[in-house]
Amino acid sequence: MAKSPASDKTSNAADKAKDSSAAPTPTHQIWLAGLGAMAKAQEQGSKAIEALVNDGLAFQRKSQAEAQQRLHEATERLTHLASDFGQQATVRVDRLEHLFEDRVAKALQRLGMPTLYDLQALTERVAQLEAQLAQATEAPKTAAKATSTAKPAAKASAKAPAPSAAKPIASRTQRKA
Repeated sequence: MAKSPASDKTSNAADKAKDSSAAPTPTHQIWLAGLGAMAKAQEQGSKAIEALVNDGLAFQRKSQAEAQQRLHEATERLTHLASDFGQQATVRVDRLEHLFEDRVAKALQRLGMPTLYDLQALTERVAQLEAQLAQATEAPKTAAKATSTAKPAAKASAKAPAPSAAKPIASRTQRKA
């Protein structure tokens, strides 16, 4: 029996209805699985995106904190190196200054110039000699005062100023001339 084309069309439609209602084909199952995955992705997509954003923010904060820490460590190292360099430069400048002072002192010594220590020693010696001179001039006057009477001693002290004060001034002016 030959089938008519009209009955062929109806039998194809009935077969398709049977196929979709009965056991689905593997391609149809894949299609449905894809639709289910898409539905879940839409459902959980916003949640997943929020979770990723939160993870990204946490990672960014962690990275920034690490960068700040490394920057701080580098700054400390550079500060330490700079202070060491400054100390070394100061030591070298001090050495250079000391070397310069020594050479100038040697040159002045060759020229016969007295040093600071020579001038201080000379000043101390002059002060000692002035003190000895003052003691030597006061000793005869105190002996003379003891032997003479009280009246002539009063006249002598009124006439003459204190010789100890006059002598050092005179000796200084003689040295300058």
